[in-house]
Amino acid sequence: MDQGLKIPRHVAFIMDGNGRWAKKRNLPRSLGHKAGTENIRKIIAYAKEKGIGYLTFYAFSTENWKRPQDEIQALMKLLKQYLMKEVDTFNKEGVRLCTIGSLEAFSPDLVQAIEEAREKTAGNRAITVIIALNYGSRQEIVRGVNRLIAQGKSEITEEDLNQVLYTRDFPDPDLLVRTSGELRLSNFLLWQLAYTELLFTPEYWPDFNEKSFEKALEEYTRRDRRYGGLRNA
Repeated sequence: MDQGLKIPRHVAFIMDGNGRWAKKRNLPRSLGHKAGTENIRKIIAYAKEKGIGYLTFYAFSTENWKRPQDEIQALMKLLKQYLMKEVDTFNKEGVRLCTIGSLEAFSPDLVQAIEEAREKTAGNRAITVIIALNYGSRQEIVRGVNRLIAQGKSEITEEDLNQVLYTRDFPDPDLLVRTSGELRLSNFLLWQLAYTELLFTPEYWPDFNEKSFEKALEEYTRRDRRYGGLRNA
């Protein structure tokens, strides 16, 4: 662990800009998504080296179904290939793979690939990688509230809701990084990001490398997290 760097326990990424990265190079959008997927490997390795315990990647949102059908199919194929290709590396490197979101809309073969990857890596403890798939934060909160109503709850506490969210087994992110220069959360972890440090970078996701991550950690180190209180109060 670097001396002088404050290392967050959990970093979340909105991996934005794959399509624009490809367009800038006169390549099809599918190759941009492929480059973005391959970039995840480097980011995981760097995070593990720095001692970060959790990474969350926003891979496919509930709103992404609005994209052209051929792009969606290419993304699904890429996801399945990634899981099947990386699971052995995950085991070798001690990476535990988890997912958040609803898998119901995915094809049975993709769901099987996801479940097998989760099962095969369940015992790994070096770092936990969480992939958000068919995930939307508002839908997650509504789903959780409905579950509590079904349990007979007439009054709901924050802890009650925390226990029915997809993220109940993980700490809230300390740092959120969104690439490509967009300045919004896009329905991602709205409840969990209440006191997260937010960082927006103009780099497209495939260009966000280890040096970019180091700069993000340097910026995080400069932040003063008071959680609504006062320092030395």
